[in-house]
Amino acid sequence: MSATADFPTANDAADAPPHWRPRIARPPATSDPAAVEAAATSLLTALGLDLTDENLAETPRRMAHALLEMTTAPEFELTTFPNEEKYDELVLVQDIPVQSLCEHHMLPFTGVAHVGYLPGARILGLSKFARMVEFHARRPQTQERLTKRIADHLQQQLEPDGVGVVIEAEHTCMSLRGARVPGTRTLTSALFGRLRDDARSRAEFLALTKVAR
Repeated sequence: MSATADFPTANDAADAPPHWRPRIARPPATSDPAAVEAAATSLLTALGLDLTDENLAETPRRMAHALLEMTTAPEFELTTFPNEEKYDELVLVQDIPVQSLCEHHMLPFTGVAHVGYLPGARILGLSKFARMVEFHARRPQTQERLTKRIADHLQQQLEPDGVGVVIEAEHTCMSLRGARVPGTRTLTSALFGRLRDDARSRAEFLALTKVAR
């Protein structure tokens, strides 16, 4: 099944036991490319730009395409395998690129995600960590919500003994406008299971993701 189909619906969550109910990550509503381009044209015109200029004539179309690309989540297969070796140590994929949009200013934030888990009955194909990050990143949101959504998804679908997600990102809404402090990075984390409750497991995960430095 695809990631969209695999991830529980609002009705599924309502029927689930209280301790299991997730924060649902809903895919964006169906987009309208023509309307997006028309809106881009109106916005750029309102900013006083001359769209008859040869250099700007195609800008509304390119702007619309870029925004649609940044807010369309690609589907993927969440491939898991039996944990036949009973592996119970930390699995961690570091420095997964993150590109998303701040929902308050519609400006990008970029950085890296570190995603790990303590396996239970099944293990996850390694490429799916990056696919999962991209799936949840392609929408306007806060970094805090993105971190929680990735952790929720992994916890629900894999049912591991622990899950940890750390995201480090620079927000252009902070570096290019407002405070204008380039180079500042925001760090968020979400921990479940033993990676939250067991002090040694938590310390190992945070040390490996360089949070403890």
